[in-house]
Amino acid sequence: MINAQQEQINAQVIAVFPDKVRIVVDDLEDFKIAEESLKVGSYVKIADNENAILIAIIENFQISVSAVGKREHIIEAFPLGILRDGKFERGGDSLAIPPKEVKPATITDIMKIYGDSVPEVERFCFATLASNRDVPVPVNGNKFFNKHIAVVGSTGSGKSHTLASIIQKAVAEKDGDFSLNNSHVIIFDIHSEYKSAFPSANHIDISNLVLPYWMLNSEELEEFFLDTEGNDHNQRNIFKEAIIRERRAKFNGSPDDKKKIHLDTPLQFDIRKVLEYVVEKNSEVIDSGEVYASGAKKGQPKFTQGSLFGKLTNFVNRLENKLSDSRLDFFLGDKSKDVTFEETLQALLGYSSSNKSNVTVIDLSGVPFEVLSITVSLISRLVFEYGYIYKRIRCTKQPDEKINNDTPILLVYEEAHKYVPNSDLSKYRSSKASIERIAKEGRKYGVTLLLASQRPSEISETIFSQCSNFIAMRLTNPADQGYVKKLLPDSLGSLIDKMTSFRQGEALLVGESIILPSIVQIDPCTNAPSSNDIPYWQLWKEEWKDLDISAIKSEWYK
Repeated sequence: MINAQQEQINAQVIAVFPDKVRIVVDDLEDFKIAEESLKVGSYVKIADNENAILIAIIENFQISVSAVGKREHIIEAFPLGILRDGKFERGGDSLAIPPKEVKPATITDIMKIYGDSVPEVERFCFATLASNRDVPVPVNGNKFFNKHIAVVGSTGSGKSHTLASIIQKAVAEKDGDFSLNNSHVIIFDIHSEYKSAFPSANHIDISNLVLPYWMLNSEELEEFFLDTEGNDHNQRNIFKEAIIRERRAKFNGSPDDKKKIHLDTPLQFDIRKVLEYVVEKNSEVIDSGEVYASGAKKGQPKFTQGSLFGKLTNFVNRLENKLSDSRLDFFLGDKSKDVTFEETLQALLGYSSSNKSNVTVIDLSGVPFEVLSITVSLISRLVFEYGYIYKRIRCTKQPDEKINNDTPILLVYEEAHKYVPNSDLSKYRSSKASIERIAKEGRKYGVTLLLASQRPSEISETIFSQCSNFIAMRLTNPADQGYVKKLLPDSLGSLIDKMTSFRQGEALLVGESIILPSIVQIDPCTNAPSSNDIPYWQLWKEEWKDLDISAIKSEWYK
C-alpha cells in the first residue's frame, strides 16, 4: 500500500527556504494541467497539513540525473503567500512541514487571489497578468492614487502608453450618471505627446500659457531675475527693495497692513517699474549741499555719486535682456502682469469657464529650457498651496472634517529627471524644492505625484523614495536597474531581475495598492500619445522632400 502511494507522488517539496521553495518532479508532462502552460513565471500551489495552500511563482527549472541515470526535474519557486480558508495572505513562512502536495495553480486559483484582494468599491484595474492575459490584476484605487507613484522604463518600453492608459481609465470611472467625474489630473508634458491621448483636455501651451511672475516666491524671484552664482548683495537688496516698494504703492489697505508687505506677499507689481528703479539707483547722483567755490562751475551745486552708482550695470542689462526676450512673454508680458490669481488657478485646475476638464495638459515643449525649472516650480507650488489653503478652509468650516480635500489632484511629471534631477545646480533649485515639498507633505492636502522617467537614477532620491507604488517597465541601463532595485522591497526575489527582458507594455507592478508584486501587461490606451518612433528606414527610401527653410527661420526667430 505504501509503495502504491509513493508511486502516485509526482511532485514533492524537498527544501523550504525563507525566500525559495525547491520542488522535485518525476515527470513534467504528468505534472502539467491541461489548461495551464508551465513555464518560468507560472504559479504552483503547495498544500500543507493545516488546510493552508502556499502559492509560489516559478523562478527556474533544473534537471538532476541520479547515479543510476534517472532524470528528475527540479523547480525553484518564490513563495508569494498563503491561501487559507479562501483568503489570501502575503508571506510564505508559515507553511507547515512537510507539505503534502504540489500542483500547478489553476486559473481559478489565481483569479481568486487577485479578484478577492480589493473590495469592489475601491477596485481600479488597468492591467492583466503577463503570464495569463485572462486574469485581471486590480489595485486598490485609493491606495494607488493617494500615495505617490513612480513609472520607470527605458525608451520604447511603453511608458507613455502606460501613463495614458491609467489616466484615461481613471477619468472615465463614474459613481453615477454625470458627464464629468471629480478627477483632477495635471500633466507636465515636456515633449508634446499627450494632446492626442486627451483630445478633450484643457490644453495649455506656450501660445496660451500665462503665468504671473508676481506670484513667484522670494527664492524663485531671485533664481529667475538675479545672478545667484555671483552672490551680489547689492543686486539682491535693491531688487527686494524695489519689489516691496512697488507692492506697497499699489496697496489700498491700512498703513499698518502696508508695512507688513514683504517679498513673499503675493501682490501684483510691475517688473518694468522695478527696472526703472534699478536704473535710477545705478545712475543716482546726490546733491551734497555744497557749491563750487571756483572754476567754471563756480556757484553751482556739487553732486556726489550715489552708493550704488555704476554697481548695478550687469543687473540692469540682465533685466533688460529678459524683458526684451519674446520667448518669455508668457511669463513677463503684459498679460502676466495683469492676470489675476483666480484666472491662473482656474486655468491650471481645469476650471476655466469655457472648458471644464478632468485633465489639464501643460505642453512645456515651447518653454525655453533655462526657465523650465521656474515654470514647473511655480505651477507645482500653486497647486500645493491650493491644497493647503483648501484644507484650512474645510477644517475651519467643519472642525471634525475627516477628508482634507474633496477635489484631490494628481500631478504627472513626464521625464521627471529633467525637473528634479539628483543635482545641486542652482537652475534646478526651485523645482526641486517645490516637488520635494509635495513628495513629503502633499498627501495630507490632497496633492499626489506620478513621476515617469527613463532615467530613474538621475531623479532626486528624496522624491523617488517617497513613492509607494512602482510600475517598473523594461530598464536596460545598469545604473537605473540598480537604483530601482535599491528602492523596491527585498522580498521580490528574482522577479526584479526580469526587468531587463520585459516586452513592450509589460511591467513589474509593486506597492501598497496591490495584493502581491506581479508582472503585468498594461491594457492598451484608448487614444495613444504621439510618442511613436520615427520610421527612419521607410522615410529614407521615399522621394526627396523639399524644406521651407524660410518658414523654419520665421518660427525660430519668433
